[in-house]
Amino acid sequence: MANEEDDPVVQEIEVYLAKSLAEKLYLFQYPVRPASMTYDDIPHLSAKIKPKQQKVELEMAIDTLNPNYCRSKGEQIALNVDGACADETSTYSSKLMDKQTFCSSQTTSNTSRYAAALYRQGELHLTPLHGILQLRPSFSYLDKADAKHREREAANEAGDSSQDEAEEDVKQITVRFSRPESEQARQRRVQSYEFLQKKHAEEPWVHLHYYGLRDSRSEHERQYLLCQGSSGAENTELVKSPSEYLMMLMPPSQEEEKDKPVAPSNVLSMAQLRTLPLADQIKILMKNVKVMPFANLMSLLGPSVDSVAVLRGIQKVAMLVQGNWVVKSDILYPKDSSSPHSGVPAEVLCRGRDFVMWKFTQSRWVVRKEVAAVTKLCTEDVKDFLEHMAVVRINKGWEFILPYDGEFIKKHPDVVQRQHMLWTGIQAKLEKVYNLVKEAMPKKPDGQSGPVGLVSGDQRVQVAKRQAQQNHALLERELQRRKEQLQASAVLPGVRIKEEPMSEEGEDEEEREAEDEEPMDTSPGSGLHGGLANGLPAGRAAGGDSFNGHPPSGSAGSPVARELRAFVQATFQKQFVLTLSELKRLFNLHLASLPPGHMLFSGISDRMLQDTVLAAGCKQILVPFPPQTAASPDEQKVFALWESGDISDQKETDRQAENTEGRGLLGWRGIWNRSLGFWPEWVASGFPSLELFQ
Repeated sequence: MANEEDDPVVQEIEVYLAKSLAEKLYLFQYPVRPASMTYDDIPHLSAKIKPKQQKVELEMAIDTLNPNYCRSKGEQIALNVDGACADETSTYSSKLMDKQTFCSSQTTSNTSRYAAALYRQGELHLTPLHGILQLRPSFSYLDKADAKHREREAANEAGDSSQDEAEEDVKQITVRFSRPESEQARQRRVQSYEFLQKKHAEEPWVHLHYYGLRDSRSEHERQYLLCQGSSGAENTELVKSPSEYLMMLMPPSQEEEKDKPVAPSNVLSMAQLRTLPLADQIKILMKNVKVMPFANLMSLLGPSVDSVAVLRGIQKVAMLVQGNWVVKSDILYPKDSSSPHSGVPAEVLCRGRDFVMWKFTQSRWVVRKEVAAVTKLCTEDVKDFLEHMAVVRINKGWEFILPYDGEFIKKHPDVVQRQHMLWTGIQAKLEKVYNLVKEAMPKKPDGQSGPVGLVSGDQRVQVAKRQAQQNHALLERELQRRKEQLQASAVLPGVRIKEEPMSEEGEDEEEREAEDEEPMDTSPGSGLHGGLANGLPAGRAAGGDSFNGHPPSGSAGSPVARELRAFVQATFQKQFVLTLSELKRLFNLHLASLPPGHMLFSGISDRMLQDTVLAAGCKQILVPFPPQTAASPDEQKVFALWESGDISDQKETDRQAENTEGRGLLGWRGIWNRSLGFWPEWVASGFPSLELFQ
């Protein structure tokens, strides 16, 4: 109350709002001229306006009789602009620069805060402004003078060159048809500067009549600045509360409202976030964080939020992976979106990301190359998937970014069961889309409640080593048993081995090769007829046919052996003679065509491959390569199809084998040529003898 007594009300003024000139009132400013030097007494020759653009042009006379006016300069400017011949289109008809043009520019596009006030007889009358324009001198006449100068120069050059020419040159014209304009191209054209300038030029000028400050018509128009009737209906808008009145005087800026974000995007404001519904809060948080434990989500939402409602909301936008919540793929990749890297549609991206999430439900580790091989997506897209929910570990792969949340699993078993059912459906869909082999898929043991697949890469290597040692022990016992059977059995009759002498160089080469591969058994009974069959130790050749090198019957019954034998048989039915190097190359191509997780990926050694070839009815041919040959050891091992399964074919093959010095040798040469595609070095040396391991 004391402050009010010190600052008493001196006078109360009635305020009126006049609207008669609200859509026609403009404020003109002249920023290049001081306020003391007005244009009120200077004659205005013409005025025109473009209402939509709020563009005004005024022509004002120049006092040519003023002592400060340079007459010679004025005449020179008029001559440059209009030339020597004056006509109706001339800018300066008096051949003297006797006028100047003012062009306007908008100072602001929002004039809602500005009004013209007129105080009369203790009353304040306000009229809103329609536009505020600044007028500056225009120098367009200089552009016109430059254009005239260029026209005169062009005319002079054309006159000189046309004296010797009787007729104009014929010019070739290219006709092009415009293509249909796309929507994006149309939008770019509409927003271009050239298009806007063209639109502005299309609006016609509206010519006006100028009346001076002291003209009676101007005085009449100024009366419209007063509110018509102090108690009229025009003042009903001012009969409002003080807050509404202030809002009318100072409305909020439209630009500020436009710049204000509707919802948090890159940087989350918790104050703005908590003003949104709970479902939107959860969705925005998960979309930005990607992976989050349930406890962290509850701490962000606040202590007053019901956990049951949060559980219902989180299941709509996220999936449970190792006790943590990972945002769903369709939230990150909406329906009509696509990959910024490869342009792949959102449906394919969602399917690939779901596969990565499903892999993390089975194990802590994921290999990027395996994901790319299954999903057939580019490296950048797969890397984006993994960066959302994992961190890379050198020489190990990608590990899930958060630890296993066993506390949430134990506390909410109903949610875990529901999520398990959802993952089962997703797994079935992925199996169908990606043709996944069920045998290769890791299965969850019954009753398992702890984390799935918490095994590091080193632990996996140790487990594989132990399994290999156990398998090796079993194979050793089986090998020993076969050795005992071989010693007790007799050599099958009716098998004749044809031997031909070899050169000393060939013997030396054979000895060097044997020393490189493995030590030979040099016991007295280890000759070709005593302990070796097809160049293999007796233990390896034990079985139904001790001279054909077939592997033991027990190992041939495994699924891996059957698959490998089927491949070998199919390959040798197409190509009768193959080196070990070529066979390994074909086998690698066969592996590349198999789906991930196939049983042949378990690991096939060279020894196992050779045993399977011998067991499939093939035999090894000893080719005496010269010592200086560049062929690798795998290229020097040659196998040929010997048993095709038909009795007549076997008899014919045996007959050809006996005739190795004549047509049979040429027959082997022809097969070699067709299968390997080149003539080996030994062919050019006169076809030395071949030794066939039988």
